[in-house]
Amino acid sequence: MLQPKKTKYRKMQRGVMKGNDWRGSTLSFGSFGLKTLDEAWLTDKQLEAARVALTRHMKREGQVWIRVFPDKPFTRKPAEIRMGKGKGNPEGWVSAVRPGRILFEASGVSAVIAKEAMRLAADKLPVHTKFVIARDYKA
Repeated sequence: MLQPKKTKYRKMQRGVMKGNDWRGSTLSFGSFGLKTLDEAWLTDKQLEAARVALTRHMKREGQVWIRVFPDKPFTRKPAEIRMGKGKGNPEGWVSAVRPGRILFEASGVSAVIAKEAMRLAADKLPVHTKFVIARDYKA
C-alpha cells in the first residue's frame, strides 16, 4: 500500500475540504485522465485497487501516473471504548481530494481502452469522476 516513509508527526487534524482544486487540475503527463467531481478522503487501499484495475485492463501497455498520494494519517479509537482519553491510534493513510483534481493519467493506449480502464478504476473509488482527454491528443 501507499504510505509515506517518514512523517514529522504521527497524528494530524482532519482539516476542511471546501472549494475546488486548482492545483493538479490539468493533465500534465498523459493523454487521458480521471478527474474527480466530489471531495473525499481516498484511502491507500482504494487508490491501490483502482491502480490495479487500471493497469490490468490496459494489459500493462502504455504508462500510468498516480497524481495523488495518501500522506495524511487518520486515527480510530478501538470498538467499545468510552469517549475521551485522548485521540485514537493511527489506522491508515488517506489523500484528501477536492473537485477538479486529476487522480490518474495514462498514455500509450487507444482512447477506447483508456476510457474503459478509467471506468473500471472509477468503480473502485468513492467519488464521482469524469474521463478527460488532452487537447493535443490525436487519435
